[in-house]
Amino acid sequence: MYLIRGQHNLSLFQSRYPDIPLSGTIGNFDGLHLGHQAILEKIKNNAKKNNAKTIVFFTEPHAAEYFSKVRDNNQTPPPRICPWREKVKLLKKSKIDFACFLKFNNELRTMSPNEFISEILDSINLVSFTVGDDFRFGADRKGDTDLLRNWGNQNGIMVENTETIVLDGQRVSSTRIREELLNNNFKGAEKLLGRPYTFSGKVVHGQHLGRTINIPTANIWLPNQRLPIKGVYAVKCRLNSINLNGIANMGVRPTVGGEKPVLEVHLFEFNENIYSQRLRVKFVEKIRDEKKFDNLDMLKSQIQEDISIAKKILQTPNDS
Repeated sequence: MYLIRGQHNLSLFQSRYPDIPLSGTIGNFDGLHLGHQAILEKIKNNAKKNNAKTIVFFTEPHAAEYFSKVRDNNQTPPPRICPWREKVKLLKKSKIDFACFLKFNNELRTMSPNEFISEILDSINLVSFTVGDDFRFGADRKGDTDLLRNWGNQNGIMVENTETIVLDGQRVSSTRIREELLNNNFKGAEKLLGRPYTFSGKVVHGQHLGRTINIPTANIWLPNQRLPIKGVYAVKCRLNSINLNGIANMGVRPTVGGEKPVLEVHLFEFNENIYSQRLRVKFVEKIRDEKKFDNLDMLKSQIQEDISIAKKILQTPNDS
């Protein structure tokens, strides 16, 4: 998959591939869940009909993250289901030909719907364009599918939107998945995602406090975002080609005076140097909420109990 980094590279992309017709879509695609996958299937089918390639536009950062920084309203954006690097991997796995992330900044925010169409969509050779059932675009979200259809009719571009994907009587959405994860319903989230919920990141140096209580942890770098989980979990991990079990804590570590969210993982029967390597974590079941202990000895005692509980959870035959 070819990744186009930003709007300014669209003209370069078009000059490099001037004769390739494109079947496209646009959205946040956080989590790339079943609803998103339905959109990708549509653009792939349209590409086959038109002997075209597929292209997916997504914004970075998410609009909610941008507005939380520029507006003094104390609103916290919703946590991401997966970071943009993971999103790109999932798009590649879905066999999308081209992906373009548009930097969500003031320039993009203030574009009128017509400017968005002329400066972005008209800059490439689209033959079809598919959007979600609730898609809005442009300044103040004034653009809608009716505007896109009119544009498509004038330019010979088929524009369509997907129907709502419903599972168990409710709409499949990123919001619903976040709620399932916060409620420790990982099986429910897996049904909506079409795959287990995982997080993959690089192992970085932390405070090394785990080693002082003989429970070393791998600190996984988090982008400037939160995960849609918090607390202590039984986890299954993948390091290169090795499968490992462990426990993970997602939180601020109040016992040691932490303030920023940290994801740290203790891997069972494992004590190798894995700094700078990437670790994939599958969250299996929540053990408890994070809490502040009076001292490190009490924390160590609780972690030992957590380890015992996690090992029992991970040994159950129904959890693969």
